[in-house]
Amino acid sequence: MERFAWKGNIYHTNEERKIEIFENSWVLCEDGICKGVVKELPEEWKNAKATDFGDKIIIPGLCDLHVHAPQYTYRGTGMDLELLDWLEKYAFPEEASYSDLEYAEKAYSVFVRDLRRSATTRASIFASLHVLATEILMEKLEESGLKTFVGKVNMDRNSPDILRESTKDSAENTENWISESLDKFKNTKPIITPRFTPTCTDELMEKLGEIQKKYGTPVQSHLSENPSEIKWVSELCPDTDFYGEAYDKFGLFGGENRRCIMAHCVYSGEEEQALIKKRGVWIAHCPQSNMNVASGIAPVRQFLDNGLKVGLGSDVAGGSSLSIFRAMTDAVMCSKLRWRLVDSSLHQLSIEDAFYMATRGGGSFFGKVGAFEEEFEMDAVVIDDSALYTPKKLSPHDRFEKLCYLYTDAKIVAKCVSGKMINLN
Repeated sequence: MERFAWKGNIYHTNEERKIEIFENSWVLCEDGICKGVVKELPEEWKNAKATDFGDKIIIPGLCDLHVHAPQYTYRGTGMDLELLDWLEKYAFPEEASYSDLEYAEKAYSVFVRDLRRSATTRASIFASLHVLATEILMEKLEESGLKTFVGKVNMDRNSPDILRESTKDSAENTENWISESLDKFKNTKPIITPRFTPTCTDELMEKLGEIQKKYGTPVQSHLSENPSEIKWVSELCPDTDFYGEAYDKFGLFGGENRRCIMAHCVYSGEEEQALIKKRGVWIAHCPQSNMNVASGIAPVRQFLDNGLKVGLGSDVAGGSSLSIFRAMTDAVMCSKLRWRLVDSSLHQLSIEDAFYMATRGGGSFFGKVGAFEEEFEMDAVVIDDSALYTPKKLSPHDRFEKLCYLYTDAKIVAKCVSGKMINLN
């Protein structure tokens, strides 16, 4: 039995999306599982490895439900176009570069290093359509100690010749990759990844649905991100009433024992939201990307109030930062704009809502993850916010909010995933 305890100022959210704060308290871990938070170290834990982090902040690890690893190379550039033109000019040409395994090795080394050093402990990641490059990414993520899902992307139409497989090759390559990687790694698992409906024929989607049913593999894709994209889908799939049905008719939209993440959902209407809820689909809200590629402002308050499952995504390189702290504050700011400019009935998000989505909300995709409650997996990040010093007396809540907005000046000093320490160097 392996036990340890960390002491500090502990923050997490409860099921009601309220922040719970435990000042100068201990969080307990046994065999990778949280055993709760206590004010004083119990007698039976006196022999456990105990670390007192003093006045530092301890939070659950943050979860990134949507990020494109091959796009990390050009983050912070190419922000001058809307989604479909942006894909053609920037995303597709760069992803084609991953046929070069030497390039993939270098690029993915940087991505995994930076993800490991961030406050993120779990992520659902798009790779490219190249199997060998995707395996390089998975190997590096496994070495990092982070817990992730990685998707070999599927594309068999409406994409450049250099970034398109035949329907047969795309399906066969995907199934072979899944069968070989499903049990190869402990922490890194495959996820079925049709890029989005415009780049996948019905024949390919049908085959991916069959693969999902055979292996029970989760699914990730994009949904209702941009008006031009939605119009295109309606033309490609005239037998559907809304975008989500283009996935659902192939069994790629959640359901019993079928975990699924759909990124964005900026324009998901009532019918689509009802199906999202019925199928138990997780929404990956990516506010920075939605702003950068001029997609719009998702009605996240409505999602939460309607009981939908919502997490956050960095969506690099649509988003320019891997930081889920950045995603949290962007989510709050975007909700203010929607409230002011679009729909005054949807009240703005609070930092509590954003913290919930970054931890429990996104973490639930991975299981009992994202809180310091008993029987949750012990994902934790210790943060030194002393560089944010102010002579003003701050409440614990204000101190946390300050950290979220000024995270670049803080320092991560320790991090664990399922109780295993992560190397931050």
